[in-house]
Amino acid sequence: MTATPATPLRRISLTDIFVTFLIIGATSFGGGVVAYLRNALVTKKQWLDDSHFLELMSISNTLPGLNATNMSILAGDRLGGTFGSVLAMLGMCLPGFIFMTVAGILYGEHGDRPLVTAALRGVAAAAVGLLSATWYSIGKKSVKGFYDALIILLAVLGVNHFKLSVPVVLLAVGALSIFAHRPVKAHAPEGDEEWIRSLR
Repeated sequence: MTATPATPLRRISLTDIFVTFLIIGATSFGGGVVAYLRNALVTKKQWLDDSHFLELMSISNTLPGLNATNMSILAGDRLGGTFGSVLAMLGMCLPGFIFMTVAGILYGEHGDRPLVTAALRGVAAAAVGLLSATWYSIGKKSVKGFYDALIILLAVLGVNHFKLSVPVVLLAVGALSIFAHRPVKAHAPEGDEEWIRSLR
């Protein structure tokens, strides 16, 4: 079986990486940044496939810090090495830094107005919808059996029902996932074992 390449087949310029993440950072409203990342990196640019995107997203979720920042660093490194990761992080964070500085000043002066509160609630609802649609789209291609579905269910129950900390849940379901997907040693057919020994 041929291993999937860890890097894109074509070279991507550092300028393209910076501009792409700058646009994502400037247009990804609410908490649905994962949807914007997938739309840009997988659907439009086709720099990553869903499998690679899910791998990077899984790593970013297990690390401390903001998922968007972690994801930009990991994806930037995959696309353009060390400089790619730095430029991707700057592109992702710079618009948010500017917008949030301005928004913080305005919110401090006008945050108690009903129209502002209603707008924020609408943005939050839209972000949940975007995030749900993205994970559903990725899940259709990634969840391929009973054990995958069970691991997802256990993770959701651990965090939401039993109120366990995320690191504890990740360690538990991670260990279960490794056990469930461990490589299985293939046995040589009868009659071939003697032939294999004769080659040594």
